[in-house]
Amino acid sequence: MSKKKKVKHSNIPLLLILLLITGACSIAAVYQYLKNRPAENVTAAPQNVRRESEKTSVSNGKQGSPDKKNASSEKNNGAETTQVDPEVKPAENASLSDGISDTKQDNSKTEEASVSADPQINELMANMTLHDKICQMFIVTPESLTGYDLVTQSGTATLDSLQKYPVGGLIYFAQNLEDKAQTKEMISATQSSNSVVSDIPLFISVDEEGGIVARCAEKLGTTDFDPMYTYRAEGAEKAYSNAYTIAQDIASLGFNLDFAPVADTWSNPDNTVIGTRAYSDDFSETATLVASAVKGFNDGGVACTIKHFPGHGDTAEDSHVGMACSYKTIAELEKQEYLAFESGIAAGADMVMVGHITMVNVDNIPSSLSKTFMTDELRGKLGFKGLIITDALGMGALSNYYSSDEIAVEVIKAGGDILLMPADLSQAVTGVENAVTNGEITEQRINESVIRILELKKKRGIL
Repeated sequence: MSKKKKVKHSNIPLLLILLLITGACSIAAVYQYLKNRPAENVTAAPQNVRRESEKTSVSNGKQGSPDKKNASSEKNNGAETTQVDPEVKPAENASLSDGISDTKQDNSKTEEASVSADPQINELMANMTLHDKICQMFIVTPESLTGYDLVTQSGTATLDSLQKYPVGGLIYFAQNLEDKAQTKEMISATQSSNSVVSDIPLFISVDEEGGIVARCAEKLGTTDFDPMYTYRAEGAEKAYSNAYTIAQDIASLGFNLDFAPVADTWSNPDNTVIGTRAYSDDFSETATLVASAVKGFNDGGVACTIKHFPGHGDTAEDSHVGMACSYKTIAELEKQEYLAFESGIAAGADMVMVGHITMVNVDNIPSSLSKTFMTDELRGKLGFKGLIITDALGMGALSNYYSSDEIAVEVIKAGGDILLMPADLSQAVTGVENAVTNGEITEQRINESVIRILELKKKRGIL
């Protein structure tokens, strides 16, 4: 008994040594693993930007009520909209991801340099956040910005809203205009509010074509014109003088951007959305008259916009209400509709507005969402270097089928610079921010558009 106990006792130091060696080896192995393990992938959660409902009244003393309606049912775009079955999609375009672009933007491709030749613009860009830059790409109604049903003066609600969404510009309709004094004060106060939150003044825009689309003539008593079509026999000189007068009239009120002249040709007698808004029913004559009108607007002191590329004059449907189709081929457009856009660009048009026309025999998607028409045709073939703006994004041709965030992302991917009047501004801005976060759109792509915007604002004396 005593001998066995002695033997067992004598083995204890050896066992302790073995345990210490084993433990040391284990600790060393764990340390090496932790030291050399691969770094974990971390995906940043997209920032969720939401606009708070305005609860204070506009400073004109009128009680403002927050707009709680679905944005797609608003009438602030100046045209009645008709509800359609939301399940009905444009032909062969069941979803944006299927019908427009099913791949993410290739960030490895060489893009146009996102640096301006102007040091002032580069300095402004350097001080802008991604949110600031994205907001600069939107022009909206004051109602969409503030959440009110009607805005006729600029006050606290406008200032607060511009702090949240420093947009590139506002568009005013007849409902916002009471008289010349009120209009001047509203525009001046709006620019003053904007200067508190941004070093970049706003585009202050209006649809003032003359004739049946003339907000200022209708409400403020500026020069009244018949539809432009009625002057076609009087030639280029009359087209110039009409545009020059319109530009001077609205510039005196504080507007610096006009969504005119119409460059569509009234080639389809069944077309009701354009009709006598066009300068002619002859493609060559339209080209001559539109070029003169562009010069008139430029000399009159406002930036101008030729519309609605690639041509809305041959459609039978109204894109305000729903899908509008054209069945022309590229070859036909080159000989017909493109003539007026080419002449308008050559005459110095600042912007080209792309319409929501579905070109059935080309890519069968709305042109405002089409890389083929915005980038390949307008930028490439026609050589346009200025700003590409969409028609109002709340119009039925888009909003009946797609959400504001889907639309905004696809417009930018297609090559658009300014997004006009989305049905839901907050949703549209957030959608673009998320697309940049997940790599669907590069920030360089955003920068390219913002530089174009700032360069035009400086050229026109806005900046």
